[in-house]
Amino acid sequence: MTKTLQKNESIVNLWVNQAVEGLKVDIENYLEKSLRAIKEDSTPSFIAETLVKNALENIDEANPDWTYVAARIYLYDLYRKAAENRGYETALRYGDFHELIQILIDKGIYTKALIEKYTPAEIAHFGEHIQPERDRLFTYLSIYTLATRYLAVDHEKNTYELPQERWMIIAMHLMQDEPKEKRAELVKETYWALSNLYMTVATPTMNNAGKTHGQLSSCFIDTVEDSLQGIYDTNTDVAKLSKNGGGIGVYMGKVRGRGSAIKGFKGMSSGVVPWIKQLNNTAVSVDQLGTRKGAIAVYLDAWHIDIEPFLDLKLNNGDERMRAHDIFPGVCIPDLFMEQVENRGDWYLFDPHEVRQVMGYSLEDYYDEEKGDGQWREKYKECIANENLRKKKVPAIDIMKRIMISQLETGTPFMFYRDEVNRLNNNPHKGMIYCTNLCTEITQNQSPTQFIEEYVEDEDIIVKKYKTGDFVVCNLSSINLGRAVPSGVLERLIRIQVRMLDNVIDINTLPIKQTTLTNQKYRAIGLGTFGWHHLLALKGIKWETEEAVQYADELYEKIAYLTIQASMELSKEKGAYKSYEGSRWSTGEYFDIRGYTDEKWSNLKQEVKEHGIRNGYLMAVAPNSSTSIIANSTASIDPVFQPFYYEEKKDFKIPYTAPDLTPETYDVYRRSAYIVDQRWSVEQNAARQKHIDQGISFNFYVPNTIRASVLLDLHMRAWKQGLKTTYYVRSTSTDIEECEWCHS
Repeated sequence: MTKTLQKNESIVNLWVNQAVEGLKVDIENYLEKSLRAIKEDSTPSFIAETLVKNALENIDEANPDWTYVAARIYLYDLYRKAAENRGYETALRYGDFHELIQILIDKGIYTKALIEKYTPAEIAHFGEHIQPERDRLFTYLSIYTLATRYLAVDHEKNTYELPQERWMIIAMHLMQDEPKEKRAELVKETYWALSNLYMTVATPTMNNAGKTHGQLSSCFIDTVEDSLQGIYDTNTDVAKLSKNGGGIGVYMGKVRGRGSAIKGFKGMSSGVVPWIKQLNNTAVSVDQLGTRKGAIAVYLDAWHIDIEPFLDLKLNNGDERMRAHDIFPGVCIPDLFMEQVENRGDWYLFDPHEVRQVMGYSLEDYYDEEKGDGQWREKYKECIANENLRKKKVPAIDIMKRIMISQLETGTPFMFYRDEVNRLNNNPHKGMIYCTNLCTEITQNQSPTQFIEEYVEDEDIIVKKYKTGDFVVCNLSSINLGRAVPSGVLERLIRIQVRMLDNVIDINTLPIKQTTLTNQKYRAIGLGTFGWHHLLALKGIKWETEEAVQYADELYEKIAYLTIQASMELSKEKGAYKSYEGSRWSTGEYFDIRGYTDEKWSNLKQEVKEHGIRNGYLMAVAPNSSTSIIANSTASIDPVFQPFYYEEKKDFKIPYTAPDLTPETYDVYRRSAYIVDQRWSVEQNAARQKHIDQGISFNFYVPNTIRASVLLDLHMRAWKQGLKTTYYVRSTSTDIEECEWCHS
């Protein structure tokens, strides 16, 4: 045996023996098979790939620990590559942290702010605080996802940054402007939360924090004004945001429908579909950081005259000129529509422009203040009664059938229950919520930006003036319930998490001025959760039980309390958000309408009245599917797809077992997504929605053979029980392409 072969075999033995420490795996056959594949000319990368591949082949329900073996081997190769590129000798460790920062600043990857805001002594202190052993928390799919999508590399994709360094860079970036006397402790506290996988930040934050490019927010929502200028301005803004890595929600309900008048000439408008197709082209043409096409959701009211062709946008048959396959449609649904569906009553469609012209008001600007009664239905009935107003009468159930047909074929449209959302709006004194975002969890005030005038300021300078609207920004982060709750760290975690999210608002560099102004006006954040099924499995609580519903109610009430308390404490320190006065926070109505009346809540209500609250919107449960993989937990509030399956993307197929899979947890996990009774999922979400001031990305999982009456019943239950939105209808026959920007 040559010395080179001996060296390669010693690498194998070293890596394997270190990788299996503390794991329940039998390595005899694995080691024998791996050594047979190693040759004299085998490179370290080939050795790592072989060991990883052989470890992955051993993963199944009975042997889930092999994923940690594969992860550790993969990590050792990452360490080796980083050591080579950064020029230090010991391959299986982290290098000098300050040196890394300087190298990547010099290469144009990291922002200079890291060394401008922090002293060398502070950076050295943070480097000493890094805990490499926390890399052992990663499964193979976790570390593969983190390394291939988020770790900082140079322009040639060479490895430099290691996982714990990514967490520390995020912590430094988010805390850079905190007072110097407490900043170091806040950086370390943020690192503690991230490195223990107690939480994750949103995809753009995880990807862009500490770097020279990109912004930190996940999603945006714009409201389109009914004018040529407004439509094209929105398209330009959407392109800029999409280029910078944002998912977009667009409300088109103010735009006139097909057959409407233009400048008094009747029947001239071609409706909303051509403008939506234009947005579709933008989504395809302006990709997100060169990695994927843009992701744009478009929302239209159920009473809009163009709702029928809108519902056919993604269908695979019919007139291709009326299709927009890359758009994610959503329907804004008033209570009265659902009542008419249930009663098999008639439904009337109107053109919003003609309503403004004839009636003198915009129908979309109203909502029902109470369940079953309110201004919206009064205005709607006035529109029906007015003989001068063009209208179309259709059975409400026919519109609902078209919605459900599209959902079973394409997964969309998403459902937005506008009356319930606006009844529970934290800031009704400042506006209206017309729709939600791409992932259906954000509900904040919206209004269109209006063009005022254009004039020549100097002989070669033209100025355009606008009255800014509320252009919604989503700043997201999520608690890993499967780790944070069993560890008993919610109180400590939520305090630092709210501060992190609040700091995103001030640090962020957004390409659209309206988004910055709206961010400052409401200081909205979206603290969410993932790992619900993971947590149920650890606690031995089965999905389809009243116990699970009750636990959701109790846990999310606790999370809500701690989040509001943390934002109130931050308000003491930094001041309340600009629009606090007159809000439901300032009047105490926020607490009253949710029935928060016990002593603990009453005391918090008084503290909020006295000290204000830092953030006008606080909680939102996002999809989390990619970042929950990194944190080795289950996505959002969804059940697992299966206890064991293969995670497939364009570039890999990797075996996956549900987190902490044991004979005990298997009993909870086996009732997986397409098996659990969806009525229990509705019950759980109704329980948690009471405590979430914004929305929840809630999917229905249904067989492709589901009867229309059963799917209709699920929608009726969701609406009646107070859900604000529903996301995809995931049928066993539907291949759904997701947006990843709301994952947090």
